[in-house]
Amino acid sequence: MAAPRSLPPLHNLGSINLDHVYRVPHLVTPGETLASHGYEVGLGGKGANQSLALARAGGRVCHWGRLGRQDAWARDTLSRAGVDVSHLSLVDAPSGHAIIQVDDAGENAIILYPGANHGFGEADFQALVDAADPGDWLLLQNECNGLAQLLALAAERQIRVAFNPAPMTAAVGELPLSACRLLFVNRTEAAGLAGLPVDSPSDALLDALATRLPDCELVLTLGAEGAWYQAGGERRHQPALKVSAVDTTGAGDTFIGYYLAALQRGAAVPDCLAQATVAAALAVQRPGAAAGIPTADEVADFLGKESP
Repeated sequence: MAAPRSLPPLHNLGSINLDHVYRVPHLVTPGETLASHGYEVGLGGKGANQSLALARAGGRVCHWGRLGRQDAWARDTLSRAGVDVSHLSLVDAPSGHAIIQVDDAGENAIILYPGANHGFGEADFQALVDAADPGDWLLLQNECNGLAQLLALAAERQIRVAFNPAPMTAAVGELPLSACRLLFVNRTEAAGLAGLPVDSPSDALLDALATRLPDCELVLTLGAEGAWYQAGGERRHQPALKVSAVDTTGAGDTFIGYYLAALQRGAAVPDCLAQATVAAALAVQRPGAAAGIPTADEVADFLGKESP
């Protein structure tokens, strides 16, 4: 689905990884050697997944990234999906990659090597903000380096930032998060930013984040418990769909991509949540992160038959 050129562009400075996915009976425990009953290599990385989801949702997205020269096929995969890759660099460094276990219940465990994703420099960030106009959206995750510098530059340029602080680290709490317009967090990330136990009730997480970041819109994703939107005094819950999960890898990235594509088209928050929820529910019923992202037609077909 080609994005209309009339849509305002969204820029994504995001990771590109090669996913090595192993299907296992259960997640490996310390000291255990476990035989895999399936293996495949595919395109991954939270940045690439979110750009793919945006493009498949009909959004207009330009991906800024770094990839080992030998892995140009990954760039071509993004391009064929409708992602603008004119600012994606092939470099003489290893690509980022992930070792992913997926068990028979659909749960996953991931080891991540950042590789080329951590090679951005000051000139790269300046080129990005120079290519964007005030009011454009910039999407970020926590798999690339230099976020503090980029957030400061985006604020100077009056670029709207959507940030998904995954994977969550202590360094995220030190970033100038007030520069973000929209924050996507799961339970673990919300608890880390709020300074609360991970099993805290959703209301407590939302209250704490509203106090810390009063001017930031927040989307809290809770898997089978659905998702919450919060901004100012508004709080809205979106129930999840009941599905049998095959592979939860990339479900959050699918949600974010579809939410932002709907927002890019001017959809209201309830519609953004509904489309993102359906897309994520379809994604978890399929194996693979990038491979599991549904098309806009599939999401529209579902929404045409029943309400989420």
